[in-house]
Amino acid sequence: HGIVAITKIGGNVIEQNGFFSGLLLTAMISLNLALVNFLPIPALDGGHFMFLVIEKLRGKPLNENAVNKISTIFFLFLVIFMILVSFNDIYALIIHKF
Repeated sequence: HGIVAITKIGGNVIEQNGFFSGLLLTAMISLNLALVNFLPIPALDGGHFMFLVIEKLRGKPLNENAVNKISTIFFLFLVIFMILVSFNDIYALIIHKF
């Protein structure tokens, strides 16, 4: 789910189980986000690390223009994915799926 569903579910958790449960949910989401952010996808921090490892293995810098193009393409994919997930969450909220 995306931010819309997480907000809805987080509100329900706090309402039903109290503030501490909401805080625990926030900690779990933060940990999950840290792990996902380190995936070797060029638009994320793991992608930057991947480019550094490739440079180290090659022994010379990568073409900066190519790295920028690859990062831009993956960033656009990430934005499109976020829009689709948000649309899906809003649709599910409207039809009372959760």
